[in-house]
Amino acid sequence: MSDHLSHALDTLAPSLAASTRAQLMGQLADSATALADALPRLEIVVALLGSMNASDDVIAAAIVHAAGVPRDGLPESWRTLVDGLDADARIREIHAARSDALDPEPLRRLLLAMLDDLRVVPVILAKQLASLRLAIAADDESQEDLAHLTRAIHAPLANRLGIWQLKWELEDLAFRVLEPEAYRRLAKSMDGTRRARQAHIELVKTSLQEALRTHGFDAEISGRPKHLYSIWKKMHRKNVALEALQDLSAVRVLVNSVSDCYAVLGLVHATWTPVPGAFDDYIARPKNNDYQSLHTAIIGPEGRIVEVQIRTRDMHAAAELGIAAHWRYKEGGPGDPTLERKVAWMRQLLERGEDEPDQGFGGALASELVEDRVYVLTPKGAVLDLPHGATPLDFAYRVHTDVGHRCIGAKVDGRIVPLDTALATGQRVEIMTGKEIAPRRDWLMPGNRFLANGRSREKVRTWFRKLDRERNVNEGRDIVDRALKRSGFNHADLSALLPEFNVVDLNELFERVALGEASQSAILRALARAAEPPSAETEPSLPKFAELPSRQPNSAQGIRVGGIDNVLTSIAQCCQPVAGEQVVGYFTKMQGLRIHRADCVEFERLSMREPERVVPVAWGDAMPKQAVAITVEAEDRKWLVRDIVNLMSQLGVDVGAINSRTLGRSGRLGVEMQVQVRDYGQLALVLDKLSSVAGVEDVRRQSRLAH
Repeated sequence: MSDHLSHALDTLAPSLAASTRAQLMGQLADSATALADALPRLEIVVALLGSMNASDDVIAAAIVHAAGVPRDGLPESWRTLVDGLDADARIREIHAARSDALDPEPLRRLLLAMLDDLRVVPVILAKQLASLRLAIAADDESQEDLAHLTRAIHAPLANRLGIWQLKWELEDLAFRVLEPEAYRRLAKSMDGTRRARQAHIELVKTSLQEALRTHGFDAEISGRPKHLYSIWKKMHRKNVALEALQDLSAVRVLVNSVSDCYAVLGLVHATWTPVPGAFDDYIARPKNNDYQSLHTAIIGPEGRIVEVQIRTRDMHAAAELGIAAHWRYKEGGPGDPTLERKVAWMRQLLERGEDEPDQGFGGALASELVEDRVYVLTPKGAVLDLPHGATPLDFAYRVHTDVGHRCIGAKVDGRIVPLDTALATGQRVEIMTGKEIAPRRDWLMPGNRFLANGRSREKVRTWFRKLDRERNVNEGRDIVDRALKRSGFNHADLSALLPEFNVVDLNELFERVALGEASQSAILRALARAAEPPSAETEPSLPKFAELPSRQPNSAQGIRVGGIDNVLTSIAQCCQPVAGEQVVGYFTKMQGLRIHRADCVEFERLSMREPERVVPVAWGDAMPKQAVAITVEAEDRKWLVRDIVNLMSQLGVDVGAINSRTLGRSGRLGVEMQVQVRDYGQLALVLDKLSSVAGVEDVRRQSRLAH
């Protein structure tokens, strides 16, 4: 069996490095039969990759994928490539299940977005070309499906990435299968074979190179005959006969300067007869996409017309890698900077050559190709692009505003998920809708993660704006009142906050809360800041605060006590103040200084009885986390406690204890828990988030910690 493998590798890739060959022998030990079955296609694939100077890793990945080698034991550099080939297989499945009327462009973008290593693209294209060649040779019934897939996905991808030798053959073979009569007529009408046309191009290049050298020009010349599908498309686009086309063959000249461009143009026209009316100056008058070049047509050797393009090397680089890239002005459509950056890196990789040193390319690639979009599928296989971090609710509004308004749940890859789940590229999303249009106000709350897309939020706001202003004001007032109640700010004066929120009155503030333009947590944090006493620097009349030693195990570390050092302090359990709230101190007879919230009812009772025990205190700069008891009342549903615990984990909040109990016969559940928070801002965020959990009716801060 080892001899068979060795012979197969000798046939497939004789130039592989010894280390890569040894790795392949080990990986393929249990896959010899599968490799033998895949050999006809693999031989074509590896030969094509070799013509593009593919690296050993790329060739090895193509071989192990074709042989079905398990992923677990593969080297990391192979595994990302093999994963990319799996992504291509998934695109094939999606395309097969799609309607022919659907635009294939999003599917191409989905494929690129699913690839972690763009070196796999030539393998994908080579595999498709090999499959199409073999299907046509065998007259296999699969050739039509392969041709449709080629035209929709693989040929445009090869065009965008400048992999011309694969692009031309992919397009011509698909043309041969899908329009057989047109293909035969055009092939018969062409003046000579492709080989003859290539020979004519070489004659033009040789003559032009000699003329340029004689006149001292430093120039590069390349040329190619047009392939059949390109000619056929141009005939249809211009609605002309074959004889009217002037650029069935083309030569490109690259020089160093703009002045050289015009000098070479004059030399070309002096050497051959120019075709009247066939000159375009895209240097003086660039195309809309900033493409620059001189285009002319001449009657070359043997009386055949040849198109000549003349440009500087910088113009060529801009045309190939910049916003004027060939695929953009050939295919049209809006720009996509992320996609263009990805394509540009891929083309640089191809031009640099796999045999050159890496020079940090991999690291740069990883940082440059971070997608700012996710591409997800509808149940019917349509591809939608959304901002990074988008949720199923964003997806629903992307499908249709009405779908978003009626959304009551979602499935991702067949599993029900919360509406604030972040979507990933390649996932299939299904939206569950209700009969009534009923968007929820908590979708708009800035602290929540239901909507990542600004357009989605605006659609929800628009719906609520259609309600009368009085209703929005009342809804906002209720939201704020509930937040104040559960946070201990029952009697807070909100009028002092109007300038901070840039509103003229409380009604405008409440309306903004109802529309999600101001958050209840922001209001609570503003109240906490307003309640803080002036610092020692701004109020010199206050006693100088001294930091308590942190070694006291029972003290409220970080509390600053006016004019008194080394005082044993503790947090009062009756009101559980946290950093950021206004606090006062009260000396007890046996347990040192107790720290209370300034509005604590118990403190008011004690201070009225013995006011001399009251001491001014303030929070220090480095308070430890503090325990706070919270009560949640909600519908008694499955997974409620799990959802609450998961939410605390997402917020980075430690849960010390949690208990749940049924509240009589009301069908509701009471959940009591202890959480560790660093300050009042984090507590306000926790209370906000808990109030948005499905089924939760009330959230409030308890007056005492459970013991």
